[in-house]
This record gives sequence, C-alpha cells and structure tokens, in this order.
Amino acid sequence: MSQLALILGLLLAPPQPLQIGSRLELFVDDYLIDTIEGLTLQLHSPQPAGRALAFDQPWEGNTSAYATVIKDGARYRMYYRGSADPKYIRRSALKPGEAALPPHPEFTCYAESPDGIHWTKPVLGLIEFRGSKANNILWTGPEAHDFAPFLDANPATTPAARYKAFGRREKGLIAFQSADGLNWTKIQETPVITDGAFDSLNVGFWDTTRNHYVAVYRDFRDGVRTFKFAASQDFLHWTPGQWADFGGAPVEQLYTNAATPYFRAPHIYLAFPKRFFPDRTRFEDTPSPGISEAVFMTSRDGLHWDRRFMEAFIRPGRDERNWVHRNNMVAAGVVPTAADEISLYVSRHYTYPSAHMERMVLRTDGFVSLHAGFQGGELLTKPILVKGDKLVLNYATSAAGSIRFEIQSASGQPLPRLALRETPVLWGDAIDAVVPLATPLAGVPIRLRFVMKDADLYSVRFRD
Repeated sequence: MSQLALILGLLLAPPQPLQIGSRLELFVDDYLIDTIEGLTLQLHSPQPAGRALAFDQPWEGNTSAYATVIKDGARYRMYYRGSADPKYIRRSALKPGEAALPPHPEFTCYAESPDGIHWTKPVLGLIEFRGSKANNILWTGPEAHDFAPFLDANPATTPAARYKAFGRREKGLIAFQSADGLNWTKIQETPVITDGAFDSLNVGFWDTTRNHYVAVYRDFRDGVRTFKFAASQDFLHWTPGQWADFGGAPVEQLYTNAATPYFRAPHIYLAFPKRFFPDRTRFEDTPSPGISEAVFMTSRDGLHWDRRFMEAFIRPGRDERNWVHRNNMVAAGVVPTAADEISLYVSRHYTYPSAHMERMVLRTDGFVSLHAGFQGGELLTKPILVKGDKLVLNYATSAAGSIRFEIQSASGQPLPRLALRETPVLWGDAIDAVVPLATPLAGVPIRLRFVMKDADLYSVRFRD
C-alpha cells in the first residue's frame, strides 16, 4: 500500500467509538459532541446557601483560608488555615464593636459536620495555643500555611495512610499521612515536589481511572500565577511538573486551582481557580491591592484544561467585603448535601473580622448544561460504546419545553424502535430520569441524537 493510500485510508476510516460503558458523562466540554445546532453549553453559577463556618476563634482570624472539604462516609470534614493578620484590615469599614484578632502563628484547623450544612469545631486536644489544648488545631509549623488533605482512594493504600496531604515547606511540598485524618505524620522529611512556588493551596488525589496520584500545584510562568501537573505511583516519586495547558485562552492570574475529580464522574476533573486582578482595587484605603473571583474549568487528564467559560463562576456580589484582594476562593472538594444537591464552600470577607466560609449549592451535575432556548435545536454525539438497556438523564424543561431523543447506528441510521418518533417526549425536572430502551444495544457503536426546546440537559449515562 502506498503512503498516500495509507493516509487516505486513515482520513476516511470511521472514527473509533468512545468507550463510555455505564459511566456518567457531563456536558462540560466537547467530548461527546459531533454536531450541534441551535444549542449552547451554558455555565450555571452556584447559589448562596448560608454561612457554613465563621473564623471567630482566637487561633483563627481575618486571614483564615485555604479550605479543603471531604465527605468520609456519613461524616463531612473541613480543613483550613487559622490565621490572623490585622495589617490587612480596611479599618474604615469596621462596624461598631468589631475588632481584629491579634496576630498568631498559622495553624491547620479542623471542623466536621453530619450533613455538610451544620458545622462544629471539635476539641481535639492536640496542639497547645496560649497554654491550652482546648481547640480544633491539628497541625502547626510552616506546613500549616496551606495544608491540603485528601482521602486516599488507592485500593493498595495501608490503613496508616488512609489520608494523605501536602504541606509547603522551604520551597517544596512535604508528604503527610494519617490513619484517622486528625493525627498526622510526615512520610519523609524532604520535599517530594520542588519545581514550583507552592504559595497557595496545592492539591493531591488518587485518580481512580488512571490509577496514579495527581498533584496540581502553584507556580509562576513569566510572572503570572498558574499551576502545574505531576503524577506518581507512590506519592513520593513524582514526574517532572508540566505547565497546565489552557489552549488558546487569554493569560490570567490563577491564584489557586481547587482541582478535584467529580465524585459522580471521577474521570472528569473540575477546577475552580481564583482569578486574581492585582491592578484593580475597589477601595482606596485597602491595605493591599487586588480583587478576585472564581472561574470554572475542566480536564480529562489534569494537563489540558478546557477554558471555554471565561465568565465568572462566582462573583464577589453586592457585599463590599468581598471586593478586596484574595477573596471568593473556592475550597478544594465538591460534596453531595442532598439527593439532588451538591455543595461548594467559598471564602468570604477575607481580611475582615467577619471572615467565614459560605456554602453555595448547585443541582446535582449542575455546573454546565446543554441548553436550548424556545426556538430549539439539536445535538448528535460521536459514536459511543455503552453498557446497559436504560438511558438515564439529568434534565429540566419549562412547561412548554421538551427533550426528545433518538438512538442511531454509528453510520447515522435510527435503530429499530428508537427513532425520534418512537421514543417518549420528556418534560419536567429530574436528576436521574430512567428511560427503558425498546431495543438492546448489545455493545454496538451508537450515536445519541437530542432534539430540545426550552430545556437543559446536564448529564447522561446508561445502566442495566
């Protein structure tokens, strides 16, 4: 075969089907999409759900930050930095009776909750603060600046290392482990990653799809805050860091990353970077310049990030105390707090005595939707291989709206009893709407066609 014939054969060969199986897929990128007409991918911002945790204890304070939230069985855990630095307070904005806490060393603090909504600060009795251990401090020292734990999903991990964490020290990341998430030890004294700046929350986790540890950590590139990606099999020996690739997106100051695998679709990484504008200052008497907000991006490998949504995911809003530097930072971790709800936690009032974490909520899978206006539109997926004889959809329509679907062969022919005119018209609002299929799919490559009007489709999967 000539080289030209080989090239033509590759160009004309049908695309290999995506191996979806029964996993959940979100409409956060172009992964599933072949053709789209009249529809858009629409970003949805979370809604405020109340103050989750106030940084009001003497060992906390106005610059408490860098939170991580973990759901561990029936218990929710929150780790955060307790910090007070009165020099950052905009004193003209203090209310009568408000006063700054005096400065103190930085601590890693701990809170817990039975539901992710109501939080308490248990007395741990581990670290002394001003002559007493009656506090919720679990670590002190330089690593407490940005201590970032995670629950290790590696099936080979030992009970003593069920929890792991990163903490910065001397321009490197120190690896920690814990059996209970409260009593921590260093795995080794020397840093495990050294090619970064690390001066914000540096996250790690076990990737259950690719079977390796992932680190997403802070560095500067040409003076701009951004992040790197590295991988490891043992949490100690890491690949050289690679710069995050944002495609053709404009260069922006991304202060943190808050990267996490989505718990319902762990092959998809979510990130909520704090976008920082050092040249914008809202109030003339602010001791430090800058404003910030949260943005949203996704990745399927930790290195290449989809930045199609350049608009803010979480704005500072009308509260003037959120319009100072380094505010509106999303905690690492997205957790379910109801059957139809997920929660994120956001730093508010940073630098003020009223500093706290706010809970914000979305519908389950509700970050982005495939959106149809009243005029409607349709989408056709790439060829996919699925497992199951039921289609499960997360969708919402107006009273006038609808979602219709068709299942085709890879070549575009409707399958028997699954043509558009033969499948049910869907309307309403459901997180896991189960639609039995009249024809078994039996491992044959298929395409999904959706025809929508005044509706949003958030996720799709197949199941038995």
